[in-house]
Amino acid sequence: MQLPEAVTRLGSLPRLRPPASALGTMDVSGTIEAILGQKGTEIFSVSPEALVFEAVELMANKNVGALLVVENERLVGLISERDYTRKVMLRGKKSRETKVREIMSTGLTVVTPREPVENCLRMMTDKRVRHLPVLDGDTIRGVISIGDLVKWVIATQSAAIQHLEMYISGGYTG
Repeated sequence: MQLPEAVTRLGSLPRLRPPASALGTMDVSGTIEAILGQKGTEIFSVSPEALVFEAVELMANKNVGALLVVENERLVGLISERDYTRKVMLRGKKSRETKVREIMSTGLTVVTPREPVENCLRMMTDKRVRHLPVLDGDTIRGVISIGDLVKWVIATQSAAIQHLEMYISGGYTG
């Protein structure tokens, strides 16, 4: 498939990345445990033997971008919208005939509930992943998305701004 010239040129530009120190200057305190506490720990998963169509349908129904792939209560992979797009659609496979096992991502980067938010932001940026399964030993505790982390950072910064505004206006009691 021939791409339009403008798309080809844009695609060949180098990726711009913030300097490594940029995350260190933001207040991204907190741990994944705190995010799971707010978000909840409902886990959406699928069997590796399920059809890709069933997985995509579940993602759509639950409004999530990825599902954990679980076999015998153990994490064996992750299937995302990105996996579907790249490994089914673009390769001409049929989602009603392809098993999740055939396209799921393996060799996952996982985190513990005690992992600092800042570390997760770095991991996701460095490894170019959008979802991190959260494990406590072998127990699955949840999934954190890049969106969850961004919401957390925004909420943390909003709280800090509110504190500063109260302090400046004389309403600070702490």
